[in-house]
Amino acid sequence: MAGKVHVKLAERGYDIIIQSGPDFTEPGIAVDGRRCLIVSDDNVDGLYGEAFERLLEAAGALTARAVVPAGEESKDLAKLEWLYGRALEAGLDRSSLVVALGGGVVGDLAGFLAATYMRGVKLLQVPTSLLAMVDSSVGGKTAVNLPQGKNLVGAFHQPSAVVINLATMATLPEREYVSGIAEVIKYGVIWDAVFFDYLEENIDKLLSRDAEVLEKVVARCCEIKAEVVGLDEREAGVRAILNFGHTLGHALEKVSGYGELLHGEAVAIGMAYAAHLSQNVKGLSADECGRIIDLLRRAGLPVGVPDDLAEDWAMLRKVMSSDKKSVNALPRFVLARAIGEVVFGVDVPETELQKALMLIPLADLGSASGKI
Repeated sequence: MAGKVHVKLAERGYDIIIQSGPDFTEPGIAVDGRRCLIVSDDNVDGLYGEAFERLLEAAGALTARAVVPAGEESKDLAKLEWLYGRALEAGLDRSSLVVALGGGVVGDLAGFLAATYMRGVKLLQVPTSLLAMVDSSVGGKTAVNLPQGKNLVGAFHQPSAVVINLATMATLPEREYVSGIAEVIKYGVIWDAVFFDYLEENIDKLLSRDAEVLEKVVARCCEIKAEVVGLDEREAGVRAILNFGHTLGHALEKVSGYGELLHGEAVAIGMAYAAHLSQNVKGLSADECGRIIDLLRRAGLPVGVPDDLAEDWAMLRKVMSSDKKSVNALPRFVLARAIGEVVFGVDVPETELQKALMLIPLADLGSASGKI
């Protein structure tokens, strides 16, 4: 056992259990006598599906598995409808449990299944990607995509527990791992300047998946996410800071075609964009703007918009207007005054929006994103 972080939400509070051994050692909650549906994708299921099913059955659960194709394309209403059918076939009732075993796509999809099946059943998040560990598995946001945009249909549904096994990082592909580091860097920018300093000093060790650094980074990110969610569960205020870099990031995912840019890659570009906006609009120093972009580069993340997308500013601007955070079709941004200090809900002058896009280099795609 590496540690435990508690998310303080009164009766909806729960633990994030961080394990470091070679195998999952506990399901995190009582499952004796429960029917459980393990939702995974066809990459993760082959690695961990059978083992986690045995763990649940040893704890007294009645289990079934449902496997969707890997990738963002699975996070849609068609796959959700199929999962409802699998839940019924498995005999799930209102006392049952949905287990999200996988990365962010599986967590969002299975989470929304749990939020809506029979008006809500229990959810266990078991993230197996770095991005899901530090971000999407914690906080209760669940959603599917529409053709018009990302995460436009969803619900808040807190898990009963989050079980993290750091050993799963050994099987995570390099591109997926690096994508997750974007969300790690985000936490330093929005909340903890000391943590940002630590990342600058240890980014090479994090990239090499050094066990001690990885454990510390995952735990600190979970602590920050827990603190923010504890202050604002349903994003009525400060929780919006978690969207730093996401306004342009989500637009890039949509315009490029879901799956072409990984979520963390798109967010990294969005963070570089937000850093320039922050310098122009909120007085972020040129030095700190440069540090943010440099750390993203050092992590092997893209910080420039691919040429073909940058040329279609009108389309990017239109998609940003459909973002959930927009008000009257005007996008609202999270911007930094300094590393560790951000403001949310910022209405940026229209002239600054395209100007900032021109400040980030075209096709500066980092070292880990060769597919782009």
